[in-house]
Amino acid sequence: MAHWTFFTNHSHILFLVALNPEISVREMSDKVGITERAVLKILSDLSKDGFISVTKKGRCNTYKIDAEKNLRHEIEGNCKVKDIIKTIKATQAKKSK
Repeated sequence: MAHWTFFTNHSHILFLVALNPEISVREMSDKVGITERAVLKILSDLSKDGFISVTKKGRCNTYKIDAEKNLRHEIEGNCKVKDIIKTIKATQAKKSK
């Protein structure tokens, strides 16, 4: 059976940040299954394109998502980030019960 997912690593990182704005790069790397360097590149992409902002707190970062941003591809371009995040958060809440 092939191992693939519907969402990209960029969206996985965005979901993790939405669930925990203070998550570390190492935690993201472990959860997504990619290198820390790949996580840093994705965070840079998301920041550069305005999907997240990064605030340094001592040695740690805190991330904030721009939930009003529209998704990038023309197929889902009419959806906002908050639409997807809301669904992810709701399913995580059900999972933790």
